[in-house]
Amino acid sequence: MLEWSRARKQYERQGLLVEEAGLAQAEEECLADAEARERRRVREAERRAEEDQEYVARFAAAVRQMYPACPQGREQVIAEHACRKYSGRVGRSAAAKQLDAAAVRLAVIAHVRHAETNYDALLSRGYERQDARAEVENKVARVLAQWTGNA
Repeated sequence: MLEWSRARKQYERQGLLVEEAGLAQAEEECLADAEARERRRVREAERRAEEDQEYVARFAAAVRQMYPACPQGREQVIAEHACRKYSGRVGRSAAAKQLDAAAVRLAVIAHVRHAETNYDALLSRGYERQDARAEVENKVARVLAQWTGNA
């Protein structure tokens, strides 16, 4: 295929010139190993899912260690939400994957803010995010103190 090159002010060939026999052979080889590639893709997806479950379990254990008085089972809820793939949440950050205490704390704070306060109601009434966070800050601090056993 020829296309005009504005930089060189001439027509230039685009793409690769391949003999018909070579193209047919490449297609045949590709189809021959398609099944093996599919099996490998499925195995890799299963392995990644297993690794992700192990990571969520480690994150939940870190929550339980930092907040021993957290209601039973809540650490799993926090970990699953914070570590949801492709969510952009704190649990997917590099620091969280190292089980950094600050990242775990941020995930717990976010959970407490949404689950234990009227933060979402404030947002729905038109509060700015920072104003709503300031409004519930003391309640969040009290809940965290209870969960650490310092209340």
